[in-house]
This record gives sequence, C-alpha cells and structure tokens, in this order.
Amino acid sequence: MLRNVFTKTLWDARRSLLGWAVAISAVAAMYAAFWPTVNTPAMQQAMRNYPEGILEAFNYNDLTSPAGYLGSSVYGLLIPLLVAVLAIAWGTRAVAGDEEAGTLDLLLAHPVGRTRLALQRFAALGAALAVVAVVLWLAMLAIAGPAELEGITAAEFAAATTQLALFGACFGALAFAVGAATGRKALALGASAGVAVLAYLANGVFPQVEGLQWTRDLSPWHWYLGGEPLKNGLQAGDALLLLAVTAVLVVAGTWRFNRRDVAV
Repeated sequence: MLRNVFTKTLWDARRSLLGWAVAISAVAAMYAAFWPTVNTPAMQQAMRNYPEGILEAFNYNDLTSPAGYLGSSVYGLLIPLLVAVLAIAWGTRAVAGDEEAGTLDLLLAHPVGRTRLALQRFAALGAALAVVAVVLWLAMLAIAGPAELEGITAAEFAAATTQLALFGACFGALAFAVGAATGRKALALGASAGVAVLAYLANGVFPQVEGLQWTRDLSPWHWYLGGEPLKNGLQAGDALLLLAVTAVLVVAGTWRFNRRDVAV
C-alpha cells in the first residue's frame, strides 16, 4: 500500500480525511433537514423582506424550492467554504509542508523525481476530494426523503457534488502551485485564501455595482454554481473550465518546482 507517494499521503491522512468527509456531510445534512421549516409561508415572507443585495451576496437567490434552497444554503456557501479550506490545506502541504519541515531533501533522496512527487501529492488531493464528494452524495440521498427534498434526482445530487469537488480542486491547485513554486506555506495559504475570498466577492458582491457584472464570469464560484447543477445536471462547460484551470495551475507549479533550488 505504501509503495508510492500517492498511497503514503492518503494513508497518513486517513483519519483526518474521514473526519473531514463525515463533518462536511453532517453539516450539509443538518442544513438540508431545515427545508421543511423554511418551506412555510411565514418563513418565505420573512426571506422576501430581506434586501435583495444581501440575498444575492449570500447566494440566497431562490429559497422557494428544494433545489433552490440546497443550492443556496448547502451547496452555495458553507459547504464550498469547508471544501475550499480542506483543499487549500492539502495543497499548501503538498510540497511546501515537507520543504519547511526540512524533510523534502530526504524524500527526494529516494528514487522519486520531483515531477512524480508533485503530481502524486496532487493526485492524493484529488482522491481526497472524491472521497468527500461521495460521502456527501450518500448523505444527501439519505436525507432527501426525511427532509422532503422532492424533485432532486440522484444524478442531480451527483452533478452538484462533482462540480463541488472540481471547485475545491481549483483552489487546492492554486495552493499547490504557489507552495511548489516558492516552498513557503504561508504564502501558499495566504494567496489561495485571498483569491477564494475575491472570487466569492466577484460572484455575489461586485456584480451589484454597475459596470462590474463581468467579474462574475471570472469567478470559480460562478463556474461551480452558475449553471445550477441541482436543477439542470452537470454543466459540462463549467466543469471543463474548472478542470482546465486546475490543470494549468498544477503544470505551472510542477514546472517551477523542477527549476528551483530546494531549501534545506
């Protein structure tokens, strides 16, 4: 099992990965279970009384259907934030973690090249996100009946969780690229977290200013949710865009990692 960097990375993180997957799914199920409470005339009227700008900023654009509610409260804010935190943490540690700990040179002394090390570390991040997505999908299927989430199929839940995983991979790739290029965890964490915040603002806040609507099209949040996968299924164009950005970042980070000195 531990013959390569990929399996070793996953094995070492097995407990934390399981904890993240269960915690994210539990939070999602908890919020999904509130749908019968939200789906009342009094609550709907209360939500309509909120300023439109606030609802758009928090992605609460449609709370009148199960798909709209989940797309806003579950898949639209808290869960993608948790997934982004997980992905950024893994991406930051992928190369820069070992380098700052002073163990990267020892690892590279074994028969494993820099490219192989970097790609297998990122592949482990991708596998971790896939595990989280599968557990989340199963949790949503389990809660759908008790929470009265009619009209959302297993395929639509799968589409939303797939695009969620790709969304996380995009920010994880940014953290990976900065960490691999610089060897500095703080810089990788700060840069990726900062971009994640700016991307969120570009999707929900900046477009409320006249002349800044174009920022939404540049945001991974929009690529992830703009096509409403819970209603319309997997959005191939958005998914491919997230994959393309992820691939470019991974290639760029690996290229730079291969051409710089490693701190010892």
